[in-house]
Amino acid sequence: MLNYKQLYYFWNVAKAGSITRAAERLHLTPQTISGQISELERALGSDLFRRVGRRLELTAAGKLAVSHADEIFQIGNELEQSLRSGASSAELLFRVGVADVVPKSIAYRLLAPAMTLAEPVRLICHEDKLERLFAELAIHQLDLVIADRPLPSELGVKGYSHALGSCAVVFHAVPELATRYRADFPHSLTGAPLLIPGTSAAVRGPLERWFNEHRIQPRIVGEFDDTALMKAFGQAGVGIFPAPAVMAGETQHQYGVQRVGGTGEVVVKYYAISVERRLTHPAVVAVSQAAKQALFLVSDPAP
Repeated sequence: MLNYKQLYYFWNVAKAGSITRAAERLHLTPQTISGQISELERALGSDLFRRVGRRLELTAAGKLAVSHADEIFQIGNELEQSLRSGASSAELLFRVGVADVVPKSIAYRLLAPAMTLAEPVRLICHEDKLERLFAELAIHQLDLVIADRPLPSELGVKGYSHALGSCAVVFHAVPELATRYRADFPHSLTGAPLLIPGTSAAVRGPLERWFNEHRIQPRIVGEFDDTALMKAFGQAGVGIFPAPAVMAGETQHQYGVQRVGGTGEVVVKYYAISVERRLTHPAVVAVSQAAKQALFLVSDPAP
């Protein structure tokens, strides 16, 4: 059986970056920690660290171990907090995974209705790559995954994709760029500096097809998995960037940008993915109903 104390020592060294710093945190001697990690490596049959000069670097096995240790000690921390706070058994636990390509503002708007239920709700929200979130859903560690695409059938995960809604795409930029490229949109985007979502975003393919269909050749100056980072670069005037029309007003206010143009030919879609064919979890039902009845009721395809 895995020795969790040894795993905890290893995890602390990985986070601290050195045995000495971890020893100071844990109030132990470096020799004690080094010996415990050596025993863990022997038990696992794999080296978890390799020494590069005076530094320790994680091996491939070490990186995998850290990933799992993060989850193990997060769950342990949640258990401790629940027991210390004496959480009511009537409290509804709502465990949600949010794909890292979903804008945080959209995620908040989708999940906020669950917090207004009469029954007390405790939301545990986890952001990650879709593949890892689907794996957690498959073993019932999550009640719901918010994603920008349906569950792929080839993954072999038993789950159901419930469409939450869709909206058009609006391009934004700082006032100087917006004024320069607004006329003759979308053809004005040819040669324009453009910031776009990374290849893991579902909207990336439709955007590229739209450019090809309209013979638009923008100058792509940045690709981002994190949409908030993309908008920050847009706020700095680096380029024009797309965002869901449903959050156009918020984007313009928060980042000080203006509308360049919009298109209904490129659509951003969002899904609630669960293991339930028919949604029954009260919080999941609240999310689904609010999205369809309010959040995605209005779309803005106008150029």
